[in-house]
Amino acid sequence: MTTVGLKLLILFVFGISKADFKSSSRPNIIIIIADDLGWNDVSFHGSLQIPTPNLDALAYSGIILNRHYTPPLCTPSRASLMTGKHPINIGMQHHVIESDQPWGLGLDQKLMPQYFREAGYRTRLVGKWHLGFFQKAYTPTQRGFESHFGYVGPYIDYWDHSLQMSNSSTRGIDIRRDLEVDYTVNGTYATDLFNSEAVRIVRDHNRTDPLFLVLTHLAPHTGNEDNPLQAPDEEIQRFSYIKNENRRVLAAMISKMDEGIGEIVRTLKQRNMLENTIILFFSDNGAPSVGTHANSGSNYPLRGQKYSPWEGAVRTPAFIWSPLLGREGRISDQWFHTSDWLPTLARVAGIENIPSGSVIDGQEQWQALLNPNQHVRNVILNNIDRIHHYSSYIKDGWKYINGTSWDGKYDHWLGIVGTDDSVSEEEYWTRLQNSTVAQVLSLDVEPLKELRDNATVNCEARPSDVACDPLKSPCIFNLIEDPCERNNTAADHPHIVQKLGQEVQQYFETAMEPRNKPSDPRSDPLYYNVTWTWWQDEHDQSSGYAVPVTIVAICIAAGIILVVYTKRKLCPVKES
Repeated sequence: MTTVGLKLLILFVFGISKADFKSSSRPNIIIIIADDLGWNDVSFHGSLQIPTPNLDALAYSGIILNRHYTPPLCTPSRASLMTGKHPINIGMQHHVIESDQPWGLGLDQKLMPQYFREAGYRTRLVGKWHLGFFQKAYTPTQRGFESHFGYVGPYIDYWDHSLQMSNSSTRGIDIRRDLEVDYTVNGTYATDLFNSEAVRIVRDHNRTDPLFLVLTHLAPHTGNEDNPLQAPDEEIQRFSYIKNENRRVLAAMISKMDEGIGEIVRTLKQRNMLENTIILFFSDNGAPSVGTHANSGSNYPLRGQKYSPWEGAVRTPAFIWSPLLGREGRISDQWFHTSDWLPTLARVAGIENIPSGSVIDGQEQWQALLNPNQHVRNVILNNIDRIHHYSSYIKDGWKYINGTSWDGKYDHWLGIVGTDDSVSEEEYWTRLQNSTVAQVLSLDVEPLKELRDNATVNCEARPSDVACDPLKSPCIFNLIEDPCERNNTAADHPHIVQKLGQEVQQYFETAMEPRNKPSDPRSDPLYYNVTWTWWQDEHDQSSGYAVPVTIVAICIAAGIILVVYTKRKLCPVKES
């Protein structure tokens, strides 16, 4: 560890004062978020089908967060990260923001980049936003980020960066540098674009200022419905051993993300920034194995998938890496929620006055990361959705589920992956040893095998397991003994069912109404040069639709024809 790293570690252990962080020794903070990445789609949780060697090297030399929870969908997850609050307390708990819907994360909320920018950090966002853009005031550079390169909606095509809503709206471009559409990057693979932009930011960063960089990848979320899974052909060929075609492309999508993260770490090392950097990685929610925007991802052996009350939706792959964390290479079984990262990282940066709310909102956990025996959180509210009529709640290791989403379509164990189309153990460790991150960190892989085993969840069905139908009655599971939610013990513990149900009802009564709004036809990209934009601002400025010239011409022509036709009918010309 460098002198700077040792100094910071001492400060974290023995106390931090605001004055201690007025120098440039404040750590750089890099948050990397994957989109719809499944528990079983990274190899540090035991999978041999999709090797993620750079992610694994960081995870093994940092802290694997084995109980890291997010909301079950991406808009609520990102809102929780940015505010440090639970989605039900800010009206962001139901569904996601569709690009034609006029709503977003409330402007009354102070966001993570605003706190860090006020503290002297350079705040950068690369990739996805998805917290609203119907008005310019809701976009990233108006909410604390100095710069943004990426897209503001839910997803885009990986190559032409367009979004086609499933309804009748026009296919429009959604890729911008700050507030301007960037047409120059058309044809460049989105994952490469975002990784390269993050590398550029690190390379050009003035090290006298601390860096706050959020990289929110498109991968491995699907693109548009007409071509959902996309990756370069040469990358797909590297996974020819995977028999399922869709899963083969998914592996390539994840691999491109992993490769770029290795380059970011290499650049941090070259800039002498790595020893004073914190890297946090997690997926915004579980993978959708089937159904809407299915990417063939796998959360197995966890139950369920994205947009459900089960562990496969909310328990996500995650780790935190930094020399400031002291002892390398361990697994944390402490309970973490997405909302915890604002107060936790603010603590490291010496930022004070982060507001605290109820026990379901963000808890500061930096000291807990330093001390694995310290437990801060014992409650995880996965969601209360009054529109889909379900609740999912964890307290002291007991999980309560009442109701479910989509009539139970996602209530099973999905995404089961075979073992006959995976790489060998030997090949896996070779790839890990040769990875960019392992080389940068001079990582010895031999001691890591036991660590990987301990990060793997194993639970097979037993004859004595009791089924759960949450549409008929509430279920409870002991997640410590039964992480795969196979044994419903509600009949054995009616008092726990009652107690947890009462607590959920209390949260329900204090929850904000969901902010969701229906689609607005004025959002159609056809009116704005075939781009997605802040249509309410554009509409207000033009006092009407920004109707394309072609439509105007058609309407005028139709009017002329109608007038001529009507005149001929009303005033027929007499024949001579």
